[in-house]
Amino acid sequence: MASSRTVDRLSVTFDDDHAVADAGLLLPATLAEQLGLRDLFEARVDLGDVPGRANVGDKAMTLVATLIAGGECIDDADALRAGETDQVLRHRVVAPSTLGTFLRAFSFGHARQLDMTAAELLRRAWSSGAGVGDEPLTVDLDSTICETYGLNKEGGSRFTYTHVRGYHPLLAIAAGTGDVLHCRLRGGPSHAGRGAASFVTESVNRARAAGAQREIIVRADSGFYNHKVVNACTRRDVRFSITVRLTPALHKAIAAIDGGAWTPIPYFQDGAAVAETTYTPFATRKDARPVRLIVRRVPPSPGSQLALFTEHSYHAFVTDRDGDMLTLEADHRRHAEVENTIRDLKHSLGLNHMPSGRFGANAAWLAFNAIAHNLMRWVTRIGLGEKLVMTKTIRRRYLSLPGRITRSARRIWLHLPRKWPWRERFLAALARLQAIPPPLIA
Repeated sequence: MASSRTVDRLSVTFDDDHAVADAGLLLPATLAEQLGLRDLFEARVDLGDVPGRANVGDKAMTLVATLIAGGECIDDADALRAGETDQVLRHRVVAPSTLGTFLRAFSFGHARQLDMTAAELLRRAWSSGAGVGDEPLTVDLDSTICETYGLNKEGGSRFTYTHVRGYHPLLAIAAGTGDVLHCRLRGGPSHAGRGAASFVTESVNRARAAGAQREIIVRADSGFYNHKVVNACTRRDVRFSITVRLTPALHKAIAAIDGGAWTPIPYFQDGAAVAETTYTPFATRKDARPVRLIVRRVPPSPGSQLALFTEHSYHAFVTDRDGDMLTLEADHRRHAEVENTIRDLKHSLGLNHMPSGRFGANAAWLAFNAIAHNLMRWVTRIGLGEKLVMTKTIRRRYLSLPGRITRSARRIWLHLPRKWPWRERFLAALARLQAIPPPLIA
């Protein structure tokens, strides 16, 4: 019987100089152009006399576009050099070897220049419609472990608190939008709260400069429970909601809560309840002051080992916020949503891989990741009119489009698939992004 195989009838050849694999990069490229990102890089990043100092704008934009397209290492930038992708990106696409030299030119101080670039970009984007408007802003403070392998990573070859080698960056995330307000790379052995006070101050200053004029709340887990973080919030007139470590003093305060003060709450485990009392954290310090201590108690799962030793497990946080106890407790639990943004950075934008052995280069890589992530968030909100859609979803529907460049009547045409399911939304998003006015220069 004759074979019905058709695979042998398909021939493959790489011969199209005008094809574009990720034609949907037009959306973030349009937003970046409207916000003046390339010019920002050129104006604010000065690498001195080291190799790799020239053409900062093209190199930085190539790295950002590579990350947005799904690249996880420097070599992935080569995918943007195929066909005529540069016509979509509207800048010269640089070779991976040049990008490697560029990244190695960064010291930690140069990476701080990228921080300032990101801060101005945030201001421009928020003033163009991506901001919080008149709403209060909640900033989720967190850290994460970026695991590394081997002994040649400067600052990342020693063990973290999770007993793996890696870096331990700080992140400040805007709740509800996923915008990265600030990021800072740290060595692996750094404890969670190291440098957190100054980081909080910088993050709050950045948010206010970008247009957050209403109340700001900082939420954090117990790794950031220290007097420096609380004092930083107080000095900047910021409310805080910080998980407390369960010390003997805290257990004593919880035990003193009257049994009738516990209010049942809906929770994934039956029997959960919440109560509050007044507590003075860091009581031995002269500037200590009493605040609200809100405690959630949950009975252990039946049959678990914990059930042999206690009737309840406790989770407590201190706050200086006004409002209903149950509302504040539910809001503090939403701090866990910060993990969605961290997952997006690691598994959609390449933060799970630190490409260099130099600390400064990896600090710059983190900054470029944050910028690429924010561009995706703003394309989603300004262009598509949606919130908190994961990068992989946006990439699959709107960026990973096959296209082809042609020229006619002195115009460049980008041809996309006729029956693409999200065609109308793509065109509407492009029109909204193109309508963004030129940035107001600060």
